[in-house]
Amino acid sequence: MDENRSPVSQVFKKLTNKYRLVIMNDETFEEVSSFRLSRVNIYILLSTIIVIIVTFITSAIVFTPLKEYIPGYSSTSNKREIISLRMKTDSMELAVKAHDLYVMNLENIINNGEPIVKIDTPVIDVEAVHQYDSIDLKKIEPMESKLRENVENESSFMLNLDLAKDQIGKKFSSIAEFHFFQPVKGYVTAAFAPKEEHYGIDIVAPENEAIKTTLDGVVVFANWTTETGYVIAIQHSNNLISLYKHNSVLMKKEGAYVKAGDVIAIIGNTGEQTSGPHLHFELWYKGLPLNPQEYIVFN
Repeated sequence: MDENRSPVSQVFKKLTNKYRLVIMNDETFEEVSSFRLSRVNIYILLSTIIVIIVTFITSAIVFTPLKEYIPGYSSTSNKREIISLRMKTDSMELAVKAHDLYVMNLENIINNGEPIVKIDTPVIDVEAVHQYDSIDLKKIEPMESKLRENVENESSFMLNLDLAKDQIGKKFSSIAEFHFFQPVKGYVTAAFAPKEEHYGIDIVAPENEAIKTTLDGVVVFANWTTETGYVIAIQHSNNLISLYKHNSVLMKKEGAYVKAGDVIAIIGNTGEQTSGPHLHFELWYKGLPLNPQEYIVFN
């Protein structure tokens, strides 16, 4: 009768046939235990064990720090820590250079030499920030080219304000309709006060916050100054210049073309004229300082 059964029936019978697994004492041949099993039972048991092992390993990788040991995996906290360490390394490097400059100046003064007043500080490039190196300098107006050259050759941006003191702080209709991009989101702690020679505003924001350019333009200055630390200045259209001071890191080089909203620096606490991490932001129009709060909403 077995020969008349179909192949499927024969396979099913083999899988469901019961077998007895007997465990005996090797010396006395005493039966210790026995189990009635079939091939189906064994397959189910093995499959269940494999599923449990896979589930346990997956849970251990997903819900424990074990995943950080997997090659190519990096957590968000690790990335933030790397960025923080890199910034601290840059600050330490700058401090070492400043100390070396101090020692060299002492030696020069003792030997009746000329003091050194400039620190060579490289500008850090960040791959995540778009670079616009295809600027055509021929399209820049001669007046803007001359202004750019003057700004690059100056060590500071303190202009002669005696010529038009009555115009300081005045709101100009020619740029009032510009759509200014907020350079950083934070709280204004020091307002525009030209009588106190404070020609901008101070904005406090979280540590490592990115600073963005307020309008399209060309970077005309990106370097270190003793009083205001890392400074970046951008020349915009209509003879408008924006300045960003006390940065910890600069993301753009001189001559780079930037668009409104591009990251140009990281907020910091560099320079002698600072008491904490913040951005000192200035707007200059035709040689006169403007009150940024009249054109941009910061809070």
